[in-house]
Formats: sequence, C-alpha cells, structure tokens
Amino acid sequence: MSEEEFVLEHPQRDAHFFWILFKSTFIISAFTVGGGYVIIPLLKAKYVDEYHWITDKDTLDMVAIAQAMPGVVACNSAIILGYRMAGILGTLTALLATVLPPLITLSIIAYCYDFFIQSTIIKMILRGMQCGATALIVNVGIDMLVKQCKRKQLLPALIIIATFIGSVVFDLNIMYLILIDGIIGLFFMRAAKYN
Repeated sequence: MSEEEFVLEHPQRDAHFFWILFKSTFIISAFTVGGGYVIIPLLKAKYVDEYHWITDKDTLDMVAIAQAMPGVVACNSAIILGYRMAGILGTLTALLATVLPPLITLSIIAYCYDFFIQSTIIKMILRGMQCGATALIVNVGIDMLVKQCKRKQLLPALIIIATFIGSVVFDLNIMYLILIDGIIGLFFMRAAKYN
C-alpha cells in the first residue's frame, strides 16, 4: 500500500488519534496478565467493537501473523495493529504503549522483590489473574470457531478443532501444530479460493 493510499484510507490520524491509541494500548497492556494471547481479545474489544478502527478479519489476520512471527505475541500484535491503523508512526506508538507497562511493573517488582516473593496476598492475586486470563483465551478460541462456522467454512473450523485436540489431548508441540496449520492453509484454502 502506497503512502497516498494509506492516507486516503485513514484520513483522520491526528495527534488526538495517536493519544487515544497510546492510552488505550497502554491500559490494555498494563492489565494483560497471562501471556501475549490475552492481549488479543482486549485489543479486539477496544479497536474492533468500541472504536471500529479495524475489522474482525484484520484481527484474525493479526492473530495468525503474530503467532507465526518470532518474538513476543503482544509486541507482534502491537506492531501489526499499529501499522494497519496508522503506518510507521502507529507502529511505534502501539509498540511503545505495549512495552512500557511490563517494563515499569518489572522494575518495581525487581526493586521490591523480597516483599513480592513472600507475600501471600500477591500470590492469591496472581492466581486469580491467571484464571481470568485462561477464560479470555478460551473466549477468543470459541469466538473464532463460531465465526468460521457462521461463514460455513468447514476447513477453518476443522483446523481450529484439530489443533485444539492435538494440543490438549495428544500434547503435541504447539510449534509443529502451527506449522502444519500454515501448510494446510497455504495449499487447501488457496485451492478453494481459486475453485
């Protein structure tokens, strides 16, 4: 996409937009506990459902690319999300807003390490946050499956179910499952598109 096409598609990317992007992403990142996958439903709720800056398809594409790329899923998602919404400046804004909260939190924890490691209250809070993070990840999976079923696309729904079974029941390495899913998507979905 050329710079001119980008500007035409995103006409109102002013300082206020970048402030909202930074603030929203910063808050989401600050309350994301449980790994990078938890940030995805929060980003979707904010930028698809509330602001309507991106579409559901953009979100699914973002998830697939963020998982396939090396690195932290939350940072990968922020890079893709920021670029999709506002080019290079959007990428830098979203990435900074994603990285700052964990950096600040880890700095505080490192400084007060003895207190955090011995506190029963902190342990209980973290346990509760892990449960909430698990629910969010399951919710994303169910949403993706339901959307594929509503579109009456059997292959994507089967890929989701087979990957879940392979991971949970057979305890297969997730990296192999993602690689197999990518190969299936490349060959079979591409063939279905041209038929």
